[in-house]
Amino acid sequence: MAEQIVNEFTVNRPIEEAWPIICDVEKIAPCLPGAQLDEIEGDIYRGRVKVKLGAVATEFKGEAQFVERDDEAHTAKLSAKGRDTKGRGNAAADITATAEALSPTSTKCSVTADIHITGKIAQFGRGIMGDVSKKLIDQFATNLNTMLDEQGTDAPDPAAATTEDTGEDTGDDTIDPAPATAADEAPKVRKIEGPAAEPVDLADMAGPAVLKRVVPIVIVLLLIGLLLRRRS
Repeated sequence: MAEQIVNEFTVNRPIEEAWPIICDVEKIAPCLPGAQLDEIEGDIYRGRVKVKLGAVATEFKGEAQFVERDDEAHTAKLSAKGRDTKGRGNAAADITATAEALSPTSTKCSVTADIHITGKIAQFGRGIMGDVSKKLIDQFATNLNTMLDEQGTDAPDPAAATTEDTGEDTGDDTIDPAPATAADEAPKVRKIEGPAAEPVDLADMAGPAVLKRVVPIVIVLLLIGLLLRRRS
């Protein structure tokens, strides 16, 4: 199943401050309901997304990375893929994000995602993902702006550089270290320590749209369970 989803949200910061934050996956991951960033390896971000329907919960594990990023044009493309940990399907997405200044103090970000889902989970996706993603993005924007109000941007200054970065002569006659080997240059995995994410309740996000599709299946499962109990 393939579906394209387009969403927009506003960041209450000028575009020069907002864009680096939008591209800082580690900083914004806690703002997305159900999302949890587990580790970073080079430019690859690995994590999970937890969802539930009533008492039934599941999660996707996956990874994402920037394919393109133009900080002057304020555009970025990402590739993401994940799998249901219980083996019920896989998902992949090509995501494009763009930002434009709404005012001197606010920025609009547009996100287009081409999503491909396979397996059993695909039968529940069509017609639901749009509603769910809209509410998720709205909640994400609320959480992001709340975080910025409480913590500030803390955006790194790209102009800041040390003598090690510029290669300027410091007058130190210390012998330069040996050139790094391929093994030394390999990106290291950095674990992200943080609180576990709470699952997103699909019933709350999509309401009757989800329940209408899922309730008949739940009823069938309950009937099967009753029959098995009687036979045993």
